[in-house]
Amino acid sequence: MSEEQFKTFLEKVKGDTMLQEKLKAAADAEAVVSIAKEAGFMISADDVRTKISDKELEGTAAGRSTYDCCTDEHHQTLC
Repeated sequence: MSEEQFKTFLEKVKGDTMLQEKLKAAADAEAVVSIAKEAGFMISADDVRTKISDKELEGTAAGRSTYDCCTDEHHQTLC
C-alpha cells in the first residue's frame, strides 16, 4: 500500500457515512482491510496496524467498536 492510497481512503471515509458505519462495526485490522477493498482501496492489515494505535485496535470492554475513534499517524480522525 502506498501512503497516498491510505490518505485517499481516509479522505473518502471522512465524507462517507456508510463507510464510517462499517468501520465502527469492524472488529480488527483485517475487517478494515476488507472494507477498504470493497471501497476500491488496496491497504494491508500491517499498514492499518502501524497507522492506527494499538489501543484503538484493542477496543473497549463496553463493546464499542475498536474503530469508533481511530486516528492515523498524523492524528487525523479516521471516522
